Amino acid sequence: MKQQAQLFKALADETRLRILLLLLKHGELCVCDLMASLESPQSSVSRHLTYLRNAGLVDGERRGVWMYYRVLGDSGLGAAVLADIEKYCRDLARAKGDSQRYVEYLLTKSKDACAAQTSAS
Repeated sequence: MKQQAQLFKALADETRLRILLLLLKHGELCVCDLMASLESPQSSVSRHLTYLRNAGLVDGERRGVWMYYRVLGDSGLGAAVLADIEKYCRDLARAKGDSQRYVEYLLTKSKDACAAQTSAS
């Protein structure tokens, strides 16, 4: 029961729902992609991703200095809830706006943008 409660706590935040919807729609994304889409600082995005990861909803992989995240495709409660979230939330104005910002960001993002951003830091 504790694991299920943690799952629902993770879903009880708008930013985390927005992150999940972006990952469900666009697949694996770099933290810098999520930052641009959500118009949020890296620290905030990373904090929310850690919460989602601890709840077993996403997994991440480090590539250089950046982390890339994807939705976990388990067959349990998480998968069922994520399917419903995608079905009922994907057409919300906020989710569409996040997705549109991501698409616009991709038009200007260079192929090695994540590496370029980390070397500039």
